[in-house]
Amino acid sequence: MVAGQVKSALGLELPNSSLGPLWPGRRGARWRGQLASAWALLQQEEYVYFSLLQDLSRHVLPVLGSCGHFYAVEYLAAGSPHHGALFPLDEATGPLWGGQGQAKAVSDIALSFLDMVNHFHSDFSHRLHLCDIKPENFAIRSDLTVVAIDVDMAFFEPKMREILEQNCTGDEDCNFFDCFSKCDLRVNKCGAQRVNSNLQVICDKIFRHWFSSPLKSSAVSFPLQLQLREAVQECADSPRAAPSVFWKLRRLLQATQRELQGAEK
Repeated sequence: MVAGQVKSALGLELPNSSLGPLWPGRRGARWRGQLASAWALLQQEEYVYFSLLQDLSRHVLPVLGSCGHFYAVEYLAAGSPHHGALFPLDEATGPLWGGQGQAKAVSDIALSFLDMVNHFHSDFSHRLHLCDIKPENFAIRSDLTVVAIDVDMAFFEPKMREILEQNCTGDEDCNFFDCFSKCDLRVNKCGAQRVNSNLQVICDKIFRHWFSSPLKSSAVSFPLQLQLREAVQECADSPRAAPSVFWKLRRLLQATQRELQGAEK
């Protein structure tokens, strides 16, 4: 029944050996209560995601404990469009002195976003698609690691294909929040393959906010800032955001870090 619930929620068929985090403790006096609690938790898709992925990804919230149908997770500083840098940097890292400190924090967070994109694309048995990308659905740890804190709209590839493959009369019918497909007008059916990517949406909704205007630091050279701005624009405007764009962004962000570190010396 647990395996069936996981298949329904995540679209994955997992061996029993992988379901340990979702299974109550050994049989004992309180086992029936533990079983009832486990079943109540299993009805919550986010709990299933967090429980199964917490040992596999540093970009997912760990479950700290549960009681009945409630569960506790790590408390982190969540993003918001009301923050100038999208994330409350002072709350996560302590006071940042001047534009140079903020520019360094932003470049660190951007690199962590890229690490998360690569991880979700390559490191599981199926790609993990994020269909609701906005600052509020992510948080940062004190080391500026990006963590997905709202995964209601996250889907592994088998579930994603099932969601996208719907009837349509045009491409607009094949848009599922931030996950897009194309309409095949010969059969009036949306394609099961997503045509955009996590990277493209992050470039559009997160990176564009940071890098469309000059960084708040004179320590980063103008040519580098211009290259970074152009790379973000290319990424945001390219639905499939080719791997070459990913590596270009990574290289430019690392160069930004080196210039900022050099200015500190």
